Amino acid sequence: MSHDYQERLDYLYGRLNYERLGMPVLASELKLGRMRRLLKKLGDPQAGATIIHVAGTKGKGSTAAMAAACLTAAGIRTGLFSSPHLHRLEERFAVDGAAAAPERIVELVDQVRAAEGRLEQDARGRTAEGATFFELTTAMGLLHFASLGARVIVLEVGMGGRLDSTNVVRPALEVVTNISLDHTRQLGDDLASIARERGGILKRGRPAVLGARAPEARRVLRAIAAARGAAAREIDVDFHVESIPPAPPLLGPTRGRARSETWRRDWGELELPLLGSHQAENAAIALAALDQLAELEPDLEVAREHVVRAFSRLEWPARVEIAGSRPTLVIDGAHNAASAAALAETLCLFFPPSRRILVFGTSREKDVAGQLRALLPLFDRVIATRYQHNPRADAAETVAEIAALLGRRAEVIPDPAAALEHARAAAGPGDLICVTGSLFLAAEIRAMVVPGVAPPLGAAQLSL
Repeated sequence: MSHDYQERLDYLYGRLNYERLGMPVLASELKLGRMRRLLKKLGDPQAGATIIHVAGTKGKGSTAAMAAACLTAAGIRTGLFSSPHLHRLEERFAVDGAAAAPERIVELVDQVRAAEGRLEQDARGRTAEGATFFELTTAMGLLHFASLGARVIVLEVGMGGRLDSTNVVRPALEVVTNISLDHTRQLGDDLASIARERGGILKRGRPAVLGARAPEARRVLRAIAAARGAAAREIDVDFHVESIPPAPPLLGPTRGRARSETWRRDWGELELPLLGSHQAENAAIALAALDQLAELEPDLEVAREHVVRAFSRLEWPARVEIAGSRPTLVIDGAHNAASAAALAETLCLFFPPSRRILVFGTSREKDVAGQLRALLPLFDRVIATRYQHNPRADAAETVAEIAALLGRRAEVIPDPAAALEHARAAAGPGDLICVTGSLFLAAEIRAMVVPGVAPPLGAAQLSL
């Protein structure tokens, strides 16, 4: 790691970083004016690309990754902006599946730092608030994609939508995936309020693909789309998906399949790139987005053969990822009650019956009881731990206390390496260990077990 690279990371991670601190209690603390001014100083790099803007509570990352992979398979240069990263900052800025190089990070930071300096000069003595970590990295992503001539950018929202730093772009198309409870302090404690924030990405006169199924969320999104004249295509109305359950697995995990049909074509039966019935829904939303995009710009047409190729190659780590065998080790970044329920269903349907050990650690502001309520019935043994490289981690003792309130005893092993080693020592070759509760925990464990994956790079990488 070069000195220049480390210095640029220090600059970024020295900024207000909600991924480390947790989101502000009031969403009103998030404002878009500074982001717009920063991009203007950079020459509005987002202006030349066709943008698919993706929000949602559950599945937005997988949906964005599938859509981007299909476009790349069709020969269309595509940038994918995603967050948070698992191991290295470069992962957030991928063009045709390739992350940015460390040398490129140095160049991008220098560009956004210079632009921010020009903003401070414009303040003319007035206090100019510095850009946040996420604002700077969003700008870096858009710069990177423009420099490499990305024809399409798939832009994943960080948190919420309405006040997210990504919501300064003028997309060709907006996508809202499933809506469930998460970030309730900032977005509201009911599905209608959360849908209102997620639906804040819908733009006047721009088409949208809506994947929310909960009636209250669907009503809100429909109302926003109608008020803004945004033609909306809805799941179960304009496009449909049927998940094909796998045969009961006897020897090992098995992949799922799904049939998907949109208003435009029948995609037929496809093997899903990621494990879990919930990925059928994410795939259907991605395919609907591709069909909507092709209607807007026919030269961006994606054929079925491109989807088959993309789905056969796509890797999206920490999404029911099988990271070891004998015993089977599953790593998943589920971090709210809905994603924990999807993980529980996947373990039941896609993995053979076995003795199961849960290694669980999560973040302070999460619905720990909701996550554990979905997971505990599946596991014979529970180990509470905490990730180490981010101060948002909930204490392992707190997790164990909540498990006790739900009628289960959890062993407390705060160090995740020790927790994993303890689970492995207790497991037989035919057993299953599942590490989950947070993408931050998933990243730390993954760095311990996946060859070639480096652990966080010291203080500058603490946000993961």
